[in-house]
Amino acid sequence: MQIYWTKINKVIEETPEVKTYMLDCPEGFTWEEGAHTHLALEGFNAGEKPNRSLVRHMSISTLPHENSIGITTRIKEQCSEYKTILRSLEVGSDVALFKTHSNVPLKREGKNVYLLSSGVGLATFRPIVLEYFKRADNVNQIHSLNIDSSKDFLFKNVFETTPDKNFTSQFVDNRKDYYEEVKNLAADKDGLFYIVGSDEFLEQNIEVLREQGINPEKIMLDKHEQTLSKFLSVDASV
Repeated sequence: MQIYWTKINKVIEETPEVKTYMLDCPEGFTWEEGAHTHLALEGFNAGEKPNRSLVRHMSISTLPHENSIGITTRIKEQCSEYKTILRSLEVGSDVALFKTHSNVPLKREGKNVYLLSSGVGLATFRPIVLEYFKRADNVNQIHSLNIDSSKDFLFKNVFETTPDKNFTSQFVDNRKDYYEEVKNLAADKDGLFYIVGSDEFLEQNIEVLREQGINPEKIMLDKHEQTLSKFLSVDASV
């Protein structure tokens, strides 16, 4: 396993609770839209065994042409040891990256794409939308639906309805409205539904989509193949 050590070059306060850490691109480090990585803090590999409390699985919120690796995360006032340390890091601090992979690249199958997310889950979808803007080949349109009760919606300059690019962005601030919209979108039985959020959020969305007749192969999750079956088993259907 290759570990890439790199430095923070910028810290962006997206909202009062969400920060984006922009990291230098180490030589040889590559990724594509929808990628995640493991972000490790200094000292994680200092002992005989890695200190897992200093490592987190994070989405990359930028594309390679932006020349920085963006890690966008919510840091609440009361937070874990990991987030407490991360919050204290400044420009020039060292962090490590490893096990980078994309489970949810943009599928170009001539279908409508629906991006379903909760809060900071938009970090995974930002590069997917930018990749679509750059090259829309074999994608009919993209519709993003995000629920965020804070109303501090993220990446408003990207997630803005753009009719000439066949892109629609929708924000809601409560679950009732959100799931009603999911049901409406599920009228498109041939669409591709990408979901990003907590496991509970994934399960609830899958349940609603399956109830509406969406087949499991049309549902994309940011999960490794061995975990996918747990979420998309036939038993999930109602």
